[in-house]
Amino acid sequence: MRVTSQLPTDSAGARKARGAFFTPPPLCRYVADWAIRSPVDDVLEPSCGEAAFLLAAGERLDALAHITGAVRGHLDGIELHADSARQAEGFVRGAGHEARVTVGDFFLVPPTPTYDAVIGNPPYVRYQDFAGEARLRSREAALRAGVSLTGLASSWAAFTVQSALFLKRGGRLGLVLPAELLSVNYAAEVRRFLMERFARVRLVLFTERVFPDVLEEVVLLLADGYDDGPAGHCELQQARNAEDLVSTTPITRLWKPDPVDAKWTPSLLSTEALETYLAVERGGQFTPLQTWGETTLGMVTGNNRYFAVPAPRAAELGLRRGELLPLSPPGSRHLRGLSFTAAAYDELTAADAASLLFRPAGAPSPAAVRYIEAGEHLGVHHAYKCRVRTPWWRVPLVAPADLLLTYMNADTPRLCANRKHAHHLNSVHGVYLRPELRDLGMDLLPLGALTSMTLLGAETVGRAYGGGMLKLEPKEADRLPVPTPEVLHAARGALAAIRPQVAARLRRPKCLTEAAKLVDDVLLVGELGFPRSQVKSLREAHAEMTARRVARGGAGRGQG
Repeated sequence: MRVTSQLPTDSAGARKARGAFFTPPPLCRYVADWAIRSPVDDVLEPSCGEAAFLLAAGERLDALAHITGAVRGHLDGIELHADSARQAEGFVRGAGHEARVTVGDFFLVPPTPTYDAVIGNPPYVRYQDFAGEARLRSREAALRAGVSLTGLASSWAAFTVQSALFLKRGGRLGLVLPAELLSVNYAAEVRRFLMERFARVRLVLFTERVFPDVLEEVVLLLADGYDDGPAGHCELQQARNAEDLVSTTPITRLWKPDPVDAKWTPSLLSTEALETYLAVERGGQFTPLQTWGETTLGMVTGNNRYFAVPAPRAAELGLRRGELLPLSPPGSRHLRGLSFTAAAYDELTAADAASLLFRPAGAPSPAAVRYIEAGEHLGVHHAYKCRVRTPWWRVPLVAPADLLLTYMNADTPRLCANRKHAHHLNSVHGVYLRPELRDLGMDLLPLGALTSMTLLGAETVGRAYGGGMLKLEPKEADRLPVPTPEVLHAARGALAAIRPQVAARLRRPKCLTEAAKLVDDVLLVGELGFPRSQVKSLREAHAEMTARRVARGGAGRGQG
Protein backbone atom coordinates (compact mmCIF):
# COMPACT_ATOMS: atom_id res chain seq x y z
CA MET A 1 0.00 0.00 0.00
CA ARG A 2 1.21 3.48 -0.78
CA VAL A 3 0.42 6.27 1.67
CA THR A 4 0.86 9.48 -0.27
CA SER A 5 -0.27 13.02 -0.90
CA GLN A 6 -0.10 15.47 -3.75
CA LEU A 7 3.19 17.35 -3.67
CA PRO A 8 4.92 19.35 -6.42
CA THR A 9 8.07 17.21 -6.38
CA ASP A 10 8.65 13.57 -5.62
CA SER A 11 12.16 13.19 -4.27
CA ALA A 12 13.04 10.21 -2.09
CA GLY A 13 13.04 12.55 0.90
CA ALA A 14 9.60 13.85 0.05
CA ARG A 15 8.24 10.32 -0.33
CA LYS A 16 9.69 9.30 3.02
CA ALA A 17 8.32 12.41 4.72
CA ARG A 18 4.80 11.66 3.56
CA GLY A 19 5.01 7.95 4.34
CA ALA A 20 5.22 6.35 0.89
CA PHE A 21 5.74 2.59 1.00
CA PHE A 22 5.96 0.76 -2.30
CA THR A 23 4.70 -2.70 -3.13
CA PRO A 24 6.90 -5.79 -2.65
CA PRO A 25 7.98 -7.28 -6.03
CA PRO A 26 6.42 -10.73 -5.34
CA LEU A 27 3.02 -9.08 -4.93
CA CYS A 28 3.47 -7.04 -8.13
CA ARG A 29 4.40 -10.19 -10.06
CA TYR A 30 1.42 -12.07 -8.65
CA VAL A 31 -1.02 -9.36 -9.73
CA ALA A 32 0.59 -9.00 -13.17
CA ASP A 33 0.56 -12.76 -13.77
CA TRP A 34 -3.12 -12.91 -12.79
CA ALA A 35 -4.26 -9.89 -14.80
CA ILE A 36 -2.22 -10.27 -18.01
CA ARG A 37 -3.28 -13.30 -20.04
CA SER A 38 -2.12 -12.50 -23.55
CA PRO A 39 1.10 -10.98 -24.93
CA VAL A 40 -1.01 -8.37 -26.72
CA ASP A 41 -2.79 -7.16 -23.56
CA ASP A 42 -2.62 -3.41 -23.01
CA VAL A 43 -1.82 -2.57 -19.39
CA LEU A 44 -2.23 0.61 -17.32
CA GLU A 45 -0.68 1.42 -13.94
CA PRO A 46 -2.32 4.57 -12.54
CA SER A 47 -0.30 6.65 -10.09
CA CYS A 48 2.64 4.47 -11.02
CA GLY A 49 5.32 5.95 -8.74
CA GLU A 50 8.42 3.82 -9.25
CA ALA A 51 6.66 1.66 -11.88
CA ALA A 52 6.69 -1.48 -9.72
CA PHE A 53 3.66 -2.92 -11.50
CA LEU A 54 4.79 -1.79 -14.97
CA LEU A 55 8.04 -3.68 -14.45
CA ALA A 56 6.16 -6.82 -13.45
CA ALA A 57 3.80 -6.34 -16.39
CA GLY A 58 6.75 -6.06 -18.80
CA GLU A 59 8.18 -9.33 -17.50
CA ARG A 60 4.78 -11.01 -17.91
CA LEU A 61 4.31 -9.77 -21.48
CA ASP A 62 7.84 -10.89 -22.38
CA ALA A 63 7.20 -14.36 -21.01
CA LEU A 64 3.93 -14.72 -22.94
CA ALA A 65 5.46 -13.30 -26.14
CA HIS A 66 8.35 -15.77 -25.86
CA ILE A 67 5.85 -18.61 -25.87
CA THR A 68 3.64 -17.36 -28.69
CA GLY A 69 5.94 -15.07 -30.67
CA ALA A 70 3.21 -12.41 -30.72
CA VAL A 71 3.80 -8.66 -30.62
CA ARG A 72 3.71 -7.27 -27.09
CA GLY A 73 0.90 -5.10 -25.80
CA HIS A 74 1.39 -1.54 -24.59
CA LEU A 75 2.49 -0.47 -21.10
CA ASP A 76 1.11 2.88 -19.92
CA GLY A 77 1.32 4.74 -16.64
CA ILE A 78 -0.09 7.91 -15.12
CA GLU A 79 1.84 9.81 -12.45
CA LEU A 80 1.20 13.15 -10.78
CA HIS A 81 4.84 14.02 -10.20
CA ALA A 82 6.99 14.78 -13.25
CA ASP A 83 10.21 13.56 -11.62
CA SER A 84 8.63 10.25 -10.70
CA ALA A 85 7.21 9.87 -14.21
CA ARG A 86 10.67 10.31 -15.77
CA GLN A 87 12.18 7.88 -13.28
CA ALA A 88 9.42 5.35 -13.95
CA GLU A 89 10.05 5.42 -17.70
CA GLY A 90 13.77 5.05 -17.02
CA PHE A 91 13.25 2.04 -14.76
CA VAL A 92 11.12 0.31 -17.39
CA ARG A 93 13.58 1.06 -20.21
CA GLY A 94 16.43 -0.18 -18.05
CA ALA A 95 14.60 -3.50 -17.69
CA GLY A 96 14.31 -3.79 -21.47
CA HIS A 97 10.68 -2.72 -21.90
CA GLU A 98 8.94 0.32 -23.31
CA ALA A 99 6.37 2.33 -21.40
CA ARG A 100 4.64 5.66 -21.79
CA VAL A 101 4.04 7.52 -18.52
CA THR A 102 1.70 10.50 -18.67
CA VAL A 103 2.20 13.31 -16.16
CA GLY A 104 -1.06 14.44 -14.62
CA ASP A 105 -3.72 14.08 -11.96
CA PHE A 106 -5.33 10.67 -12.46
CA PHE A 107 -8.74 12.05 -11.50
CA LEU A 108 -8.53 14.60 -14.32
CA VAL A 109 -7.62 12.06 -17.01
CA PRO A 110 -10.76 11.23 -19.03
CA PRO A 111 -11.16 7.45 -18.81
CA THR A 112 -10.93 5.60 -22.12
CA PRO A 113 -12.05 1.93 -21.99
CA THR A 114 -9.04 0.63 -23.93
CA TYR A 115 -7.08 -1.50 -21.45
CA ASP A 116 -7.20 -5.23 -20.83
CA ALA A 117 -5.72 -4.84 -17.35
CA VAL A 118 -5.39 -2.01 -14.83
CA ILE A 119 -3.06 -2.91 -11.96
CA GLY A 120 -1.46 -0.94 -9.16
CA ASN A 121 -1.30 0.35 -5.63
CA PRO A 122 -3.51 3.45 -5.19
CA PRO A 123 -2.29 6.44 -3.19
CA TYR A 124 -3.85 6.41 0.25
CA VAL A 125 -4.81 9.79 1.66
CA ARG A 126 -7.13 9.74 4.68
CA TYR A 127 -10.21 11.90 4.55
CA GLN A 128 -8.78 14.36 7.09
CA ASP A 129 -6.00 15.28 4.62
CA PHE A 130 -7.98 14.73 1.44
CA ALA A 131 -9.84 17.98 0.97
CA GLY A 132 -10.58 20.92 -1.30
CA GLU A 133 -10.07 20.57 -5.04
CA ALA A 134 -8.46 17.14 -4.75
CA ARG A 135 -11.52 15.70 -3.02
CA LEU A 136 -13.89 17.40 -5.44
CA ARG A 137 -12.04 15.96 -8.45
CA SER A 138 -12.09 12.47 -6.96
CA ARG A 139 -15.83 12.56 -6.23
CA GLU A 140 -16.57 13.82 -9.72
CA ALA A 141 -14.49 10.98 -11.15
CA ALA A 142 -16.45 8.40 -9.16
CA LEU A 143 -19.74 9.94 -10.24
CA ARG A 144 -18.85 9.12 -13.86
CA ALA A 145 -19.59 5.53 -12.90
CA GLY A 146 -22.66 6.45 -10.86
CA VAL A 147 -20.84 5.99 -7.57
CA SER A 148 -21.59 8.68 -4.99
CA LEU A 149 -18.97 8.95 -2.24
CA THR A 150 -19.41 10.72 1.09
CA GLY A 151 -17.14 13.38 2.54
CA LEU A 152 -15.53 10.70 4.73
CA ALA A 153 -14.10 8.75 1.80
CA SER A 154 -10.34 8.36 1.58
CA SER A 155 -8.63 8.72 -1.79
CA TRP A 156 -8.43 5.01 -2.66
CA ALA A 157 -12.23 4.68 -2.96
CA ALA A 158 -12.61 7.02 -5.94
CA PHE A 159 -9.31 5.74 -7.36
CA THR A 160 -10.71 2.19 -7.50
CA VAL A 161 -13.80 3.27 -9.40
CA GLN A 162 -11.87 5.54 -11.77
CA SER A 163 -9.40 2.72 -12.52
CA ALA A 164 -12.20 0.39 -13.61
CA LEU A 165 -13.44 2.92 -16.15
CA PHE A 166 -10.23 2.46 -18.17
CA LEU A 167 -11.03 -1.22 -18.80
CA LYS A 168 -12.39 -2.81 -21.94
CA ARG A 169 -15.40 -5.04 -21.52
CA GLY A 170 -14.10 -8.22 -19.93
CA GLY A 171 -11.02 -6.45 -18.54
CA ARG A 172 -9.33 -7.13 -15.22
CA LEU A 173 -8.62 -4.91 -12.22
CA GLY A 174 -5.87 -5.84 -9.75
CA LEU A 175 -5.29 -3.38 -6.89
CA VAL A 176 -3.67 -3.39 -3.46
CA LEU A 177 -6.23 -1.66 -1.22
CA PRO A 178 -6.59 -0.79 2.46
CA ALA A 179 -8.62 -3.32 4.44
CA GLU A 180 -11.08 -0.44 4.89
CA LEU A 181 -12.66 -1.78 1.69
CA LEU A 182 -14.17 -4.54 3.81
CA SER A 183 -15.57 -2.57 6.69
CA VAL A 184 -16.10 1.17 6.37
CA ASN A 185 -19.54 2.56 5.60
CA TYR A 186 -18.32 4.99 2.95
CA ALA A 187 -17.04 2.06 0.85
CA ALA A 188 -20.55 0.57 0.53
CA GLU A 189 -21.03 2.07 -2.93
CA VAL A 190 -17.58 0.87 -4.02
CA ARG A 191 -18.46 -2.66 -2.89
CA ARG A 192 -21.76 -2.44 -4.76
CA PHE A 193 -19.99 -1.15 -7.89
CA LEU A 194 -17.49 -4.02 -7.87
CA MET A 195 -20.12 -6.71 -7.38
CA GLU A 196 -22.48 -5.30 -9.98
CA ARG A 197 -19.98 -4.44 -12.73
CA PHE A 198 -17.56 -7.40 -12.59
CA ALA A 199 -18.30 -11.05 -13.31
CA ARG A 200 -15.88 -12.29 -10.63
CA VAL A 201 -14.49 -10.61 -7.53
CA ARG A 202 -11.68 -12.20 -5.57
CA LEU A 203 -10.27 -10.89 -2.28
CA VAL A 204 -6.87 -12.01 -1.08
CA LEU A 205 -6.51 -11.56 2.68
CA PHE A 206 -3.19 -11.58 4.54
CA THR A 207 -2.57 -12.80 8.07
CA GLU A 208 0.71 -10.87 8.28
CA ARG A 209 1.33 -7.24 7.38
CA VAL A 210 2.32 -6.78 3.75
CA PHE A 211 3.99 -3.48 4.68
CA PRO A 212 5.80 -4.04 8.00
CA ASP A 213 6.39 -0.31 8.55
CA VAL A 214 2.70 0.57 8.16
CA LEU A 215 0.00 -0.38 10.64
CA GLU A 216 -2.72 -0.28 8.00
CA GLU A 217 -3.81 -3.72 6.80
CA VAL A 218 -4.30 -4.36 3.09
CA VAL A 219 -6.30 -6.68 0.87
CA LEU A 220 -5.69 -7.62 -2.73
CA LEU A 221 -8.63 -6.96 -5.02
CA LEU A 222 -8.73 -9.11 -8.16
CA ALA A 223 -11.84 -8.24 -10.20
CA ASP A 224 -12.38 -10.00 -13.54
CA GLY A 225 -14.88 -9.50 -16.37
CA TYR A 226 -15.60 -5.79 -16.34
CA ASP A 227 -19.11 -4.97 -17.56
CA ASP A 228 -19.99 -8.67 -17.56
CA GLY A 229 -21.42 -8.62 -14.03
CA PRO A 230 -22.99 -9.01 -11.65
CA ALA A 231 -20.83 -11.37 -9.61
CA GLY A 232 -22.85 -13.96 -7.75
CA HIS A 233 -20.38 -14.18 -4.89
CA CYS A 234 -16.93 -13.21 -3.65
CA GLU A 235 -14.00 -15.58 -3.91
CA LEU A 236 -11.92 -15.47 -0.73
CA GLN A 237 -8.28 -16.47 -0.53
CA GLN A 238 -6.04 -16.43 2.55
CA ALA A 239 -2.26 -15.97 2.43
CA ARG A 240 0.32 -15.44 5.16
CA ASN A 241 2.27 -12.79 3.22
CA ALA A 242 3.29 -11.81 -0.32
CA GLU A 243 5.91 -14.57 -0.58
CA ASP A 244 3.42 -17.19 0.59
CA LEU A 245 0.94 -15.96 -2.00
CA VAL A 246 3.41 -16.68 -4.80
CA SER A 247 4.81 -19.96 -3.49
CA THR A 248 1.65 -21.86 -2.56
CA THR A 249 -1.36 -23.11 -4.49
CA PRO A 250 -4.30 -20.83 -3.67
CA ILE A 251 -7.29 -22.31 -1.88
CA THR A 252 -10.39 -20.22 -2.42
CA ARG A 253 -13.80 -20.30 -0.82
CA LEU A 254 -17.02 -18.61 -1.82
CA TRP A 255 -18.99 -16.07 0.15
CA LYS A 256 -21.99 -13.98 -0.86
CA PRO A 257 -22.39 -10.51 0.68
CA ASP A 258 -26.02 -9.91 1.60
CA PRO A 259 -27.00 -7.25 0.71
CA VAL A 260 -24.45 -6.64 -2.01
CA ASP A 261 -23.13 -3.41 -0.44
CA ALA A 262 -23.00 -4.83 3.10
CA LYS A 263 -19.71 -4.88 4.95
CA TRP A 264 -17.32 -7.56 3.79
CA THR A 265 -15.77 -7.96 7.26
CA PRO A 266 -17.06 -11.56 7.58
CA SER A 267 -14.63 -12.45 4.80
CA LEU A 268 -11.83 -12.12 7.39
CA LEU A 269 -13.13 -15.16 9.27
CA SER A 270 -11.61 -18.59 8.96
CA THR A 271 -13.47 -21.06 6.76
CA GLU A 272 -14.93 -22.95 9.73
CA ALA A 273 -15.90 -19.78 11.59
CA LEU A 274 -17.51 -18.24 8.50
CA GLU A 275 -19.48 -21.41 7.75
CA THR A 276 -20.71 -21.59 11.35
CA TYR A 277 -21.51 -17.88 11.46
CA LEU A 278 -23.55 -18.10 8.25
CA ALA A 279 -25.28 -21.27 9.42
CA VAL A 280 -26.37 -19.59 12.65
CA GLU A 281 -27.33 -16.40 10.82
CA ARG A 282 -29.46 -18.23 8.28
CA GLY A 283 -30.88 -20.81 10.68
CA GLY A 284 -33.67 -18.55 11.87
CA GLN A 285 -32.66 -18.73 15.55
CA PHE A 286 -30.80 -15.42 15.52
CA THR A 287 -32.28 -12.19 14.27
CA PRO A 288 -31.16 -8.56 13.85
CA LEU A 289 -31.58 -6.45 16.98
CA GLN A 290 -34.08 -4.36 15.01
CA THR A 291 -36.54 -7.26 15.33
CA TRP A 292 -36.70 -6.55 19.08
CA GLY A 293 -37.15 -2.79 18.81
CA GLU A 294 -35.70 0.54 17.78
CA THR A 295 -32.19 1.79 18.59
CA THR A 296 -31.76 5.57 18.80
CA LEU A 297 -29.21 8.18 19.80
CA GLY A 298 -29.29 9.62 23.30
CA MET A 299 -29.83 13.25 24.31
CA VAL A 300 -27.40 15.88 23.10
CA THR A 301 -27.04 18.63 25.70
CA GLY A 302 -24.38 20.79 24.09
CA ASN A 303 -22.35 20.76 27.31
CA ASN A 304 -22.55 17.68 29.52
CA ARG A 305 -20.39 19.23 32.24
CA TYR A 306 -23.04 21.92 32.70
CA PHE A 307 -26.26 19.95 32.25
CA ALA A 308 -25.23 16.70 34.00
CA VAL A 309 -25.08 17.63 37.68
CA PRO A 310 -23.93 15.61 40.75
CA ALA A 311 -26.49 15.50 43.55
CA PRO A 312 -24.33 17.44 46.08
CA ARG A 313 -23.83 20.21 43.52
CA ALA A 314 -27.59 20.36 42.81
CA ALA A 315 -28.27 20.68 46.56
CA GLU A 316 -25.63 23.39 46.90
CA LEU A 317 -27.26 25.34 44.06
CA GLY A 318 -30.70 24.97 45.61
CA LEU A 319 -32.22 23.43 42.48
CA ARG A 320 -35.68 21.96 42.89
CA ARG A 321 -36.42 18.26 42.43
CA GLY A 322 -38.82 19.02 39.55
CA GLU A 323 -35.97 20.75 37.67
CA LEU A 324 -33.78 17.64 37.75
CA LEU A 325 -34.25 14.27 36.08
CA PRO A 326 -32.56 10.96 36.94
CA LEU A 327 -29.73 10.45 34.46
CA SER A 328 -27.42 7.61 33.55
CA PRO A 329 -24.15 9.49 34.12
CA PRO A 330 -22.06 10.41 31.06
CA GLY A 331 -19.98 7.50 29.77
CA SER A 332 -20.74 3.80 29.87
CA ARG A 333 -18.40 2.21 32.40
CA HIS A 334 -21.30 1.67 34.80
CA LEU A 335 -23.31 -0.17 32.11
CA ARG A 336 -21.07 -3.23 31.71
CA GLY A 337 -23.38 -5.52 33.69
CA LEU A 338 -26.77 -7.00 32.84
CA SER A 339 -28.93 -4.26 34.39
CA PHE A 340 -28.76 -0.69 35.64
CA THR A 341 -30.81 -0.84 38.82
CA ALA A 342 -32.07 1.78 41.25
CA ALA A 343 -29.50 0.52 43.75
CA ALA A 344 -26.69 0.96 41.21
CA TYR A 345 -27.98 4.45 40.46
CA ASP A 346 -28.05 5.36 44.16
CA GLU A 347 -24.51 4.05 44.55
CA LEU A 348 -23.30 6.26 41.71
CA THR A 349 -25.17 9.22 43.14
CA ALA A 350 -23.55 8.69 46.53
CA ALA A 351 -20.16 8.65 44.78
CA ASP A 352 -20.88 12.14 43.35
CA ALA A 353 -21.43 10.93 39.78
CA ALA A 354 -23.28 13.37 37.51
CA SER A 355 -26.57 11.50 37.87
CA LEU A 356 -29.03 14.41 37.49
CA LEU A 357 -30.04 16.25 34.33
CA PHE A 358 -30.71 19.98 34.75
CA ARG A 359 -33.91 20.54 32.78
CA PRO A 360 -36.61 22.84 34.12
CA ALA A 361 -39.85 21.86 32.39
CA GLY A 362 -41.65 25.12 33.17
CA ALA A 363 -40.65 28.51 34.51
CA PRO A 364 -37.30 28.11 36.30
CA SER A 365 -37.04 28.73 40.02
CA PRO A 366 -34.87 31.61 41.33
CA ALA A 367 -32.08 29.09 41.97
CA ALA A 368 -32.40 27.76 38.43
CA VAL A 369 -32.35 31.31 37.04
CA ARG A 370 -29.08 31.93 38.86
CA TYR A 371 -27.65 28.70 37.41
CA ILE A 372 -28.78 29.70 33.91
CA GLU A 373 -27.13 33.12 34.33
CA ALA A 374 -23.96 31.41 35.51
CA GLY A 375 -24.05 29.25 32.37
CA GLU A 376 -24.37 32.35 30.18
CA HIS A 377 -21.44 33.94 32.00
CA LEU A 378 -19.41 30.84 31.08
CA GLY A 379 -20.62 30.98 27.46
CA VAL A 380 -22.51 27.68 27.58
CA HIS A 381 -25.33 29.20 25.55
CA HIS A 382 -22.94 29.77 22.63
CA ALA A 383 -22.43 26.04 22.05
CA TYR A 384 -24.04 25.03 18.76
CA LYS A 385 -26.68 22.70 20.21
CA CYS A 386 -27.59 25.34 22.80
CA ARG A 387 -27.86 28.34 20.52
CA VAL A 388 -30.14 26.57 18.02
CA ARG A 389 -32.85 25.85 20.60
CA THR A 390 -35.20 28.08 22.56
CA PRO A 391 -34.72 28.40 25.43
CA TRP A 392 -31.10 27.31 25.23
CA TRP A 393 -31.15 25.68 28.67
CA ARG A 394 -34.03 23.25 27.97
CA VAL A 395 -32.50 20.07 26.57
CA PRO A 396 -34.79 18.20 24.11
CA LEU A 397 -36.02 15.26 26.12
CA VAL A 398 -35.63 11.61 25.09
CA ALA A 399 -37.75 9.12 26.99
CA PRO A 400 -35.98 6.55 29.19
CA ALA A 401 -35.07 3.52 27.08
CA ASP A 402 -35.77 -0.10 27.97
CA LEU A 403 -32.17 -1.09 27.28
CA LEU A 404 -29.00 0.97 27.18
CA LEU A 405 -26.45 -0.02 24.54
CA THR A 406 -22.81 0.93 24.90
CA TYR A 407 -21.60 1.98 21.47
CA MET A 408 -17.91 2.83 21.98
CA ASN A 409 -16.18 -0.25 23.33
CA ALA A 410 -12.74 -1.69 23.93
CA ASP A 411 -14.21 -5.21 23.98
CA THR A 412 -17.80 -5.50 22.78
CA PRO A 413 -21.11 -3.59 22.89
CA ARG A 414 -23.14 -4.38 26.00
CA LEU A 415 -26.90 -4.33 26.38
CA CYS A 416 -27.98 -3.29 29.86
CA ALA A 417 -31.57 -3.32 31.15
CA ASN A 418 -32.54 0.17 32.31
CA ARG A 419 -34.34 -0.89 35.50
CA LYS A 420 -33.90 2.59 36.98
CA HIS A 421 -35.73 4.14 33.99
CA ALA A 422 -33.05 6.81 33.88
CA HIS A 423 -32.62 9.18 30.97
CA HIS A 424 -29.50 8.80 28.87
CA LEU A 425 -27.10 11.04 26.99
CA ASN A 426 -25.53 10.42 23.60
CA SER A 427 -22.63 8.57 25.21
CA VAL A 428 -24.87 5.49 24.90
CA HIS A 429 -27.72 4.41 22.63
CA GLY A 430 -31.24 3.64 23.80
CA VAL A 431 -33.11 0.52 22.68
CA TYR A 432 -36.91 0.81 22.82
CA LEU A 433 -38.36 -2.68 22.78
CA ARG A 434 -41.61 -3.57 21.08
CA PRO A 435 -44.38 -3.55 23.72
CA GLU A 436 -45.09 -7.26 23.37
CA LEU A 437 -41.37 -8.06 23.80
CA ARG A 438 -40.54 -5.60 26.58
CA ASP A 439 -40.70 -7.93 29.57
CA LEU A 440 -38.82 -10.75 27.85
CA GLY A 441 -36.27 -8.39 26.35
CA MET A 442 -35.45 -6.54 29.55
CA ASP A 443 -35.18 -9.79 31.43
CA LEU A 444 -33.16 -11.93 29.02
CA LEU A 445 -31.80 -10.02 26.01
CA PRO A 446 -28.77 -8.49 27.81
CA LEU A 447 -27.85 -12.02 28.88
CA GLY A 448 -28.70 -13.74 25.60
CA ALA A 449 -26.71 -11.18 23.61
CA LEU A 450 -23.48 -12.38 25.22
CA THR A 451 -23.08 -15.41 22.93
CA SER A 452 -19.96 -15.61 20.76
CA MET A 453 -22.29 -15.25 17.77
CA THR A 454 -23.36 -11.77 18.87
CA LEU A 455 -19.85 -10.79 19.97
CA LEU A 456 -18.50 -11.81 16.57
CA GLY A 457 -21.43 -10.13 14.85
CA ALA A 458 -20.55 -6.86 16.57
CA GLU A 459 -17.08 -7.01 15.00
CA THR A 460 -18.59 -7.52 11.54
CA VAL A 461 -21.29 -4.83 11.66
CA GLY A 462 -19.36 -2.24 13.72
CA ARG A 463 -16.26 -0.28 12.81
CA ALA A 464 -12.80 0.15 14.28
CA TYR A 465 -12.23 3.61 15.67
CA GLY A 466 -9.34 5.54 17.18
CA GLY A 467 -7.27 3.55 19.68
CA GLY A 468 -8.78 0.27 18.49
CA MET A 469 -12.24 1.00 19.89
CA LEU A 470 -15.30 -0.68 18.37
CA LYS A 471 -18.00 1.81 17.46
CA LEU A 472 -21.60 0.91 16.72
CA GLU A 473 -23.99 3.48 15.25
CA PRO A 474 -27.78 2.92 15.53
CA LYS A 475 -28.12 1.60 11.95
CA GLU A 476 -25.23 -0.77 12.59
CA ALA A 477 -26.77 -1.83 15.90
CA ASP A 478 -29.98 -2.65 14.02
CA ARG A 479 -28.04 -5.42 12.23
CA LEU A 480 -26.47 -6.90 15.36
CA PRO A 481 -27.33 -10.65 15.42
CA VAL A 482 -29.08 -11.62 18.67
CA PRO A 483 -31.22 -14.62 19.68
CA THR A 484 -34.83 -14.57 18.60
CA PRO A 485 -37.57 -14.06 21.20
CA GLU A 486 -38.58 -17.70 20.73
CA VAL A 487 -35.08 -18.97 21.52
CA LEU A 488 -34.80 -16.85 24.68
CA HIS A 489 -38.26 -17.83 25.83
CA ALA A 490 -37.45 -21.52 25.39
CA ALA A 491 -34.18 -21.15 27.32
CA ARG A 492 -35.58 -18.90 30.05
CA GLY A 493 -35.01 -21.36 32.90
CA ALA A 494 -31.47 -22.32 31.88
CA LEU A 495 -30.50 -18.67 31.40
CA ALA A 496 -31.93 -17.71 34.79
CA ALA A 497 -29.77 -20.41 36.36
CA ILE A 498 -26.52 -18.98 35.00
CA ARG A 499 -27.38 -15.30 35.48
CA PRO A 500 -25.52 -14.92 38.84
CA GLN A 501 -22.38 -16.56 37.41
CA VAL A 502 -22.45 -14.43 34.28
CA ALA A 503 -23.06 -11.23 36.26
CA ALA A 504 -20.12 -12.07 38.57
CA ARG A 505 -17.77 -12.57 35.61
CA LEU A 506 -18.86 -9.33 33.97
CA ARG A 507 -17.81 -7.48 37.11
CA ARG A 508 -14.26 -8.79 36.77
CA PRO A 509 -11.73 -7.29 34.36
CA LYS A 510 -11.12 -9.24 31.15
CA CYS A 511 -13.62 -11.98 31.96
CA LEU A 512 -16.00 -11.33 29.05
CA THR A 513 -14.91 -14.53 27.28
CA GLU A 514 -15.69 -16.59 30.39
CA ALA A 515 -19.15 -15.04 30.60
CA ALA A 516 -19.77 -15.65 26.89
CA LYS A 517 -18.77 -19.30 27.22
CA LEU A 518 -21.46 -19.84 29.88
CA VAL A 519 -24.09 -18.34 27.59
CA ASP A 520 -22.75 -20.26 24.59
CA ASP A 521 -23.17 -23.53 26.47
CA VAL A 522 -26.80 -22.74 27.26
CA LEU A 523 -27.93 -21.24 23.96
CA LEU A 524 -25.67 -22.34 21.10
CA VAL A 525 -24.84 -25.81 22.41
CA GLY A 526 -27.76 -26.68 24.69
CA GLU A 527 -30.74 -24.97 23.07
CA LEU A 528 -29.67 -24.87 19.39
CA GLY A 529 -27.54 -28.00 19.29
CA PHE A 530 -24.39 -26.66 17.63
CA PRO A 531 -21.28 -28.83 18.15
CA ARG A 532 -18.84 -27.42 20.68
CA SER A 533 -16.12 -27.37 18.02
CA GLN A 534 -18.15 -24.99 15.87
CA VAL A 535 -18.98 -22.75 18.80
CA LYS A 536 -15.30 -22.72 19.71
CA SER A 537 -14.50 -21.54 16.18
CA LEU A 538 -16.84 -18.55 16.70
CA ARG A 539 -15.14 -17.77 20.01
CA GLU A 540 -11.69 -17.97 18.47
CA ALA A 541 -12.78 -15.86 15.50
CA HIS A 542 -14.06 -13.19 17.86
CA ALA A 543 -10.75 -13.17 19.71
CA GLU A 544 -8.87 -12.88 16.41
CA MET A 545 -11.08 -10.08 15.08
CA THR A 546 -10.73 -8.18 18.35
CA ALA A 547 -6.96 -8.55 18.25
CA ARG A 548 -6.92 -7.29 14.65
CA ARG A 549 -8.97 -4.25 15.60
CA VAL A 550 -6.80 -3.39 18.57
CA ALA A 551 -3.64 -3.81 16.48
CA ARG A 552 -5.07 -1.50 13.81
CA GLY A 553 -5.90 1.06 16.49
CA GLY A 554 -2.48 2.66 16.16
CA ALA A 555 -2.98 3.32 12.45
CA GLY A 556 -5.11 6.41 13.01
CA ARG A 557 -8.74 7.36 13.40
CA GLY A 558 -11.44 5.02 12.26
CA GLN A 559 -13.50 5.97 9.27
CA GLY A 560 -17.20 5.97 8.64
